[in-house]
Order: sequence, then C-alpha cells, then structure tokens
Amino acid sequence: MAAPEGAPALVLAVPGEPSTVTRSLAEELLSIARSELPGLDARIGYLDGDGQGEYPTLDAVLAHTAAERTARYELAVAAGREVAAPAGPVAVVVPLLAGPEGSTMRRIRQALVDSHAAAELTDVLGPHPLLAEALHVRLSEAGLSRADRARLFTVTTAADGIVLATVGGEEAVRAAGITGMLLAARLAVPVMAAALDEEGSIASIAEQLRGSGSANLALAPYLIGPEVAPDLLETAAKEAGCAFAEPLGAYPAIGKLVLSQYAAALGLTPQQAQGAPVH
Repeated sequence: MAAPEGAPALVLAVPGEPSTVTRSLAEELLSIARSELPGLDARIGYLDGDGQGEYPTLDAVLAHTAAERTARYELAVAAGREVAAPAGPVAVVVPLLAGPEGSTMRRIRQALVDSHAAAELTDVLGPHPLLAEALHVRLSEAGLSRADRARLFTVTTAADGIVLATVGGEEAVRAAGITGMLLAARLAVPVMAAALDEEGSIASIAEQLRGSGSANLALAPYLIGPEVAPDLLETAAKEAGCAFAEPLGAYPAIGKLVLSQYAAALGLTPQQAQGAPVH
C-alpha cells in the first residue's frame, strides 16, 4: 500500500511551545503514519512557531506546500507535458489533539485562512477506543494499573479510581468522558473526566471519586503532550493528592489515528490508497 499519486500533504498541527521534545514527538508520530502509508508527504506546522525558521508556523507550512505544488505544475507545463491543473486540497491538516479544545481549533482555522492555501481540516483524534488503549498502557507503565484484567499478578499501587485530565473546558470533558467509559471497562474501576484549565476541576472530581469509595486515585492525562506546560500535570496531581501517568505521547496508536483522520478526509480506503492518482 502506498500514498496515491498527487495526494495532498498531511500537515500535523502542533499546539504548545515548540521545543526539541515536541518536534521529536511529532516526527515520531509522522514516522508511524509513513510506515503505514509509504510515500506519504507528511509535514509539521507549529501554532506558536517561528515563521519559516526551525519551527515553521502552520500557515507558513501550508503556503510553502501550495507554492511547491504550483511550481511542479508550471515546470511540467514548461517541459511540454500534458498535465491537469492542480485541483482539490493541497494539504489535509490534522490537529495534534486528543479532544476538542476550542481556542486551539480557532487558531488552526485562522492559520488555514492566513495561508491562502486550499487545505482541509480534520477533527481531533478522539474519542476513540485506541485512545483508551493508550491511556491504559501509560497507567500500566506508571505502575498504576494492571497490564490487563487477568488476575495473574498484583500491582500494589494500582489505582481504584481514575481522574481523566483534559483541556478545553466542559466540551472537552464531555468528549473525554466517552473514552473514559471505554477505559473504565478495561480497568474495571470508575473513571471521571476533569478539565486542567478550569480551576478546582481536578480536585473536585478527585473528591467525588473518594466520596464514592475510591481510595487510591491516579491522574491519567487525556493529552498527547504539547497542549500543556510540563509542570501542569504534576501540580494538578499534587492538588488532587494522587499519582499521575505520562501523557499519551508517541504511542503507536496515535500515529495510526493521525493517518486515519487524513485518509477519512480524502475518502480513501486501503484499496484506494494503492497508487490511484488523486486530482
């Protein structure tokens, strides 16, 4: 299976402060996507980037991608080749967000407008069963849950209640709750979502869980990673009086979800992605 000829670029929109860590994360996710669809033209655009420098802004990446496509067409015409004029989106923009975050999505949409490029924006990555799987793995890695539900061994630090931390206010909390139900089914413990960007939300949900009988809580970030400052999770966990797992990061399923959003935006099935031209 390979990317269709002339397919739009996949541009990953990365929120948060650009750094070598966030770049490494984004590159790893795109590497996963490329391994699933060889020949994929995949690029990174930062919402808080430095123009066209080390961390190019999303609008700059889109404008450059559009300019490249126009240049290829003009070269082909100059060489006397019969080629169709470029049509359709030059890029499909996939937000690196697990759940809806209104202010970030507004900034992404504005970047599309500012770029003057024909680009299509996908939805965020969740809710999705693969995100519940990723959350489970991160909790397991932190020693806060069993690797599976089989009672073959005991994890003495396993949590009996999970606070699912997201950003984006009530809309994000509702969306995270859907994945939370899937996680609760995997762990057989209660899971409740709360917003990191709403003061007191994490502590309030932790209190509710303790009030319903959960004594050993864990904070599970429903976040890829770049969306929040690194110390915010630790601060929230301290306020709630519980341990915390790492963000979802470059878990392989995240890369596959990025590619899935791209393919869905183009209406591609695995059969259609085997070299058929896209115009």
